[in-house]
Amino acid sequence: MKLPEAIILAGGLGTRLKSEFPDLPKCMVPMAGKPFIDHLISTMMGQGITDFVFSLGYKSEIILEHLSDHWKNLQYSYVIENEPLGTGGAILFASSKIRGSDFFVFNGDTLFIIDPKELFATHTKKEGLITLALKPMKNFDRYGNVAIDANQKISAFTEKTFCADGLINGGIYLVNKKCFLLPDLPQKFSFEKDVIEVQVENNFVYGHIFDGYFIDIGIPDDYRKADMDLRIAD
Repeated sequence: MKLPEAIILAGGLGTRLKSEFPDLPKCMVPMAGKPFIDHLISTMMGQGITDFVFSLGYKSEIILEHLSDHWKNLQYSYVIENEPLGTGGAILFASSKIRGSDFFVFNGDTLFIIDPKELFATHTKKEGLITLALKPMKNFDRYGNVAIDANQKISAFTEKTFCADGLINGGIYLVNKKCFLLPDLPQKFSFEKDVIEVQVENNFVYGHIFDGYFIDIGIPDDYRKADMDLRIAD
């Protein structure tokens, strides 16, 4: 079974990591001896994803030079934002390079170990427009909580507040292009707020729970933890 193509969102400014890496896009910060994006690509390829679209913006030339030098045999294309478009605008722009109707979306600053085949199977079976990879978590307040019913349909998102036990959005999606067929979407918009939450109300969003390793390197403390974790894993 050939898996759909994957968009990697790698255009972020990395504002919270600028104190440590002022001249690098967030996905290029060194992690266990190589850029973080290498860990993402290697993980996805090991799980059967072979075709990529990179959504680029800030210091895109650094990423493109790295891909050209170190990933010569990788099947990929890319788009470059002239200005930040928000997560929704970035995904919609990059989806112009997607050949099929469905595609994965990965955040360029998050490593979440899932089985893409299982996510794709759920997405296909439920015939929704968006399927989220969900991560169980305890004692958290940095992420919103996701409510899911017995049929795997997502029913609600709770704003960031302390939660003793719940599910978070792991930042990996399987998306059908039809999810963007909404009225009055601006050029710049949030995928989470302006698309996912609207399609939840339309009953077109499902979730699949994975309890694999999860780390978001967006803040220095988590960056250092991820660096240590990956060094141990290597």
